[in-house]
Amino acid sequence: MSRISVRGFAVASATAVTAVGAVTGVASGSTGQPSLDAEATANDTTLLADIPAGQQAQVQTASLTQQADAQAIAADASAKKDAEEAARKQAAADAVAKQKAAQAAEEAAKARKEAEAKASRDATRDVSSFPVQSSYSVAQIQAMARQMVGAGQFQCFSNIVDHESSWNYRAVNASSGAYGLFQALPGSKMSSVGADWQTNPATQIKWGLNYMNSRYGSPCEAWSFWQANHWY
Repeated sequence: MSRISVRGFAVASATAVTAVGAVTGVASGSTGQPSLDAEATANDTTLLADIPAGQQAQVQTASLTQQADAQAIAADASAKKDAEEAARKQAAADAVAKQKAAQAAEEAAKARKEAEAKASRDATRDVSSFPVQSSYSVAQIQAMARQMVGAGQFQCFSNIVDHESSWNYRAVNASSGAYGLFQALPGSKMSSVGADWQTNPATQIKWGLNYMNSRYGSPCEAWSFWQANHWY
């Protein structure tokens, strides 16, 4: 057997070894200081070969246990590090996926609004398709608007007219002079669509729809602006 140096066991067994040396000294007739062999055995390093055979297995077992514990601790630390890295990568991947989903939803909403605005413009009937009357009821004016404004935009269009004139195509603002369904200021700007802007609600509807589409992109975008500012 090789002479394996075992530290730690020496301290635990120093007293026992010293006692054995003392007994040996007495048996040999020495009554003075402990023998040199006992002093050497009591130092902080004991060779496995110097340990009684019955205790060598215990020392070896303790050493192997310490090694196993150290390996287990190292394995746990490595596993924890790997788990943290995997969690970090997953969080980064989730963030990227969420950002892409939000961007896709935003693009889809934008495309939907553009499609609705285009449908509104395409659905516009010409003013001349409506017969001229001496007067118009609110129901008649709303029926005109439904035929000139796309279905997806009509409610927004109607909300603005409700707030501006309550569908009175002859409404006049006493202080500013704003006129008609959309309270155009001055009212004469609606002449760009037709000379009968004062008396024909169809002319006013076409002007108002053109204004909302050109300035805001659609009646619903115009309504959003109106809600935020109470004018458009």
